[in-house]
Amino acid sequence: MTSIRSLSAAWRGHCLTAVLFVCRGREQMEAMEVDSAVDVLAEGLEIAPPPEEFIESRSISDSGSSTEVDEDDEEEQRAAQTPVRLPSTWAFSQRAVGGAAVAPPASQGAPIQRRLRQGLRVHYPSQTAGPSRGFPDFHLRAPAASMAEPESGSTTEVSESEEDEERRGEESTSNAAQDVEPGGSASTPQQAEPQEASASISATVVDSERTEGTVQDCRTSQVQSSSPEENEGDTCTICFESWTTAGEHRLSALRCGHLFGYTCIHRWLKAQGSAAKCPQCNKKAKRSDIVLLYAPKLRALDNSEQESLKKSLEQEQSLRRKAELESAQYKLKLQVVTTKYGHAQQELQELRALIAQTGRSSAPSSTSSSSSASLPFSLSQRVDGSRAAQYSFSKAVLVSQAGGCRVLAYCDPLSCLLASQPSPHSTLVPGCGVKKLSVVNMKTSQYVPIHSKQIRGLSFNTRNDSLLLSAALDNTIKLTSLLTNTVVQTYNAGKPVWSCCWCLDNSNYIYAGLSNGSVLLYDTRDTSTHVQELLPACSRCPVASLCYVPRAASTSFPCGGLIAGSLEGGCFWEQVNEATYRPHVLPLENAGCIDIQVEAESRHCLVTYRPGRSNPFLRCVLMSLTRSPQQDSSQLPSCSCSPVQTFSGGSSCKLLTKNAVFKSPAGSGTLVCAGDEASNSTMIWDAGSGSLLQKLPADLPVLDINPFYVNGEHFLATLTEKMLKLYKWE
Repeated sequence: MTSIRSLSAAWRGHCLTAVLFVCRGREQMEAMEVDSAVDVLAEGLEIAPPPEEFIESRSISDSGSSTEVDEDDEEEQRAAQTPVRLPSTWAFSQRAVGGAAVAPPASQGAPIQRRLRQGLRVHYPSQTAGPSRGFPDFHLRAPAASMAEPESGSTTEVSESEEDEERRGEESTSNAAQDVEPGGSASTPQQAEPQEASASISATVVDSERTEGTVQDCRTSQVQSSSPEENEGDTCTICFESWTTAGEHRLSALRCGHLFGYTCIHRWLKAQGSAAKCPQCNKKAKRSDIVLLYAPKLRALDNSEQESLKKSLEQEQSLRRKAELESAQYKLKLQVVTTKYGHAQQELQELRALIAQTGRSSAPSSTSSSSSASLPFSLSQRVDGSRAAQYSFSKAVLVSQAGGCRVLAYCDPLSCLLASQPSPHSTLVPGCGVKKLSVVNMKTSQYVPIHSKQIRGLSFNTRNDSLLLSAALDNTIKLTSLLTNTVVQTYNAGKPVWSCCWCLDNSNYIYAGLSNGSVLLYDTRDTSTHVQELLPACSRCPVASLCYVPRAASTSFPCGGLIAGSLEGGCFWEQVNEATYRPHVLPLENAGCIDIQVEAESRHCLVTYRPGRSNPFLRCVLMSLTRSPQQDSSQLPSCSCSPVQTFSGGSSCKLLTKNAVFKSPAGSGTLVCAGDEASNSTMIWDAGSGSLLQKLPADLPVLDINPFYVNGEHFLATLTEKMLKLYKWE
């Protein structure tokens, strides 16, 4: 028994010395196998192997720790030779001394292997069961050549149960060394030295393990103790780990703008399938929306204060612009009031001078009568207090210095007047066009070239699309967009075009009056040629004027159609349908008709005759359009016109002046305006009474007249060869 104990002590000393050598020389023994190390130890000690019935294969049962061996590691461990176990049951246990060997309990299943760190380990049949009284088993672990070195960042901690087991193993070893025969003495110094060495070696190994675990814990705590505010924008919201600038977990973003690690968001969207959404905002997303970001470090700049300052600045600028606009409006109103005040002061001085002049007469009664008789018409109305509203001069604008202006039109969407004129730069841009005049600031803006010869007609439709229809003597009619100042469509009529107009019932159709007396119908949707030609019955004179009468719910004249006026008379083309027109010859004079204009609401037309042998003065005849009822199916209803009022002008009319008939700005009645070449003026009559209301002077014969309404005020524009004059209704 004494020899067995001495052998056991010597064996333990050699084993602990070998373990210390393995721990210190681990770097020089990377390729050393476990079995080779054990063989070397066995050869050095020259110990016979224990009986087979005492050899027990024991493994550590895992308690659920996270240091499980991967499948690849398990395969490598199975391929490697099983390390030599130094049993304690046959040489070191107290039960072995008594001759009774205890086998492991049969109830234990196949234990779970766990990776052990290099060094000395104490193992028991079960981690939950308490240690036996015998000596513990020691496993000697050395790094295999086939196994890779552990990662630098991995940590292996020594559990408390393993430390307790080591302490119990040391105590049992010390007790076993002191357990001698009753008659024997204490252990010899040679036996005590290996025991003390083994105890110191085990303590050194445990301390090294604790030191290494403490260093790893400190590193982990330092990483975790970093402020969350610094790492808040550097972590993926799916795995809560920092993203990288390269690799699989590199920084990426979805279309909504939220940031994730690439692998995390890719797996997230792949798992959700077609119903994938952003983990943060729940917006729909797909894997193709993932965008890799190339940023070494992402930081969000807080510019909320800057944005608030920008908004406040914009609000302040908006208020300032509004205030400036109001100031300009008030200045304009002040200027208008000042002008009116100056006119009133001048009229007051005239009245005072007139009263002082008439006060010198002897008879007071005759004074009053003579003063009222000598006062002008306008001043007498102001004295009596019964003055009616009328047109007053507002602005005169020079359109063309060289002359050549012919027709006038008003564009309501752009609030501008258009006057035809020759090109102001005939050498660079030959031909004719129109000049824009803004009625807001009463200034000419720009010239738009359109035709190569003189323009004879301008017209706008009711769609307010700023599309101008123009007719010229260059055998064409054109559509020009005033928004871009470009010609968008051109139709070649084959003959000079004298007049044009739009169909007010269907804006897709336009009419062109030719020099041979025929009227061509065009469809703006067909850019090739005209769709229909309206041929006159007998007259071949040029069509000087075209006016469309829209359909209306009127008992006297409900139908719609086109009135074509020539130098030999007029014809009404009744529109039965889009493709059928029925002609009605109007009962006009055979010669001298220069213009026909229509007032659509009252169903009246104004026919202008130049002076002739029977009538030596200019005449403007206001006629009412009528339609006779249909008496039977064989006789179709006829359309005609009857004179209502006749207005006389001067004794000369060489130009084809375009006159106007329109509703009175006062709200009731109709006004008739015509240019008088004899007096170079514009004459305004009341259609109801036939009296002359005003006579607006001009420097040259008036060629065209156009009333318009803008910003709640009524204006009247008159055009001569050079000048454009504006009159305001006051």
